[in-house]
Amino acid sequence: MIYSKKALTFDEQITQLKQRGLIINDESVARSYLQTVGYYRLSGFWWPMLSDKTNRIFKPNSTFENVIAIYNFDKELRFLLFDVIETIEIVFRTKLIYHLSLELTPWWFEDAYNFKNPVDHSNTLISIDRELQQTKENFIKRHYLKYHTDNRRPPAWKTIEIASFGTLSKLYGNLKNHIKAKNIIAQEFGTVNHTYFPSWLQSISQIRNMVAHHSRLWNKNLPGRPRLLSKPPYPWLVNVPPSSEHYMLYIHLCCLKYLLNIVKPHNDMTNKLNGLLNTYFNIDPNALGIKDNWQEEPLWKS
Repeated sequence: MIYSKKALTFDEQITQLKQRGLIINDESVARSYLQTVGYYRLSGFWWPMLSDKTNRIFKPNSTFENVIAIYNFDKELRFLLFDVIETIEIVFRTKLIYHLSLELTPWWFEDAYNFKNPVDHSNTLISIDRELQQTKENFIKRHYLKYHTDNRRPPAWKTIEIASFGTLSKLYGNLKNHIKAKNIIAQEFGTVNHTYFPSWLQSISQIRNMVAHHSRLWNKNLPGRPRLLSKPPYPWLVNVPPSSEHYMLYIHLCCLKYLLNIVKPHNDMTNKLNGLLNTYFNIDPNALGIKDNWQEEPLWKS
């Protein structure tokens, strides 16, 4: 099949949406969002409103205003999660540098002996080299100028400081299990040992990438599946979603909240999430997998 759809002007886009059954009460507002956000990005938010997804026909009473409400909710949710992930990421980075540099050497990340999969380690070093080359941090530039005869990369407290969260999670997950710091870091995050924590990091890394690239989180099937502890040492959920729902955002929010409670006690994530849901009351929490009375769970009351 050859793609044959032609480009549409903003007015033609509005006409098409109305012909397909979307109620647009203020065309000037619709035109503004189509000009600044884009038809295709917005289509991810009106997709569940379609009764006929083949012919793109909307369900009765579907409105553009509701599409924008969902879009704005998703945008604010991403802002909230970026702040939460940043807090967790900084603490994780600090622990990774501290524990491994003391147990091993300041160049532990270079030594293939410390890692289970040599191919994965080699690929991670390629990513690290790319990050070192692209960084604009002066402390990296000054290091290379001062220690130009040292053919090693800068020590961990410099190199790992500019590494992406994805790189950090790959380094940790690939560490050999006999390295004591691997369990120590997991224990300090309340995930007991190294068998659980890597899947949590992978999930966070995926969400962080989505947030950084402004991707939709609402009503999204997430690729990561965090491995859950049967008896977490800190407040957790009484009503744990079944594994069949772990593609939804809620269980990932719970993992983030669990880690945040440890690294930043008395945080306001519960209040912010609840405020967001109350502000956008037309948002269906089920689209995120959020359960009724979620605020009463021990995890969210912490």
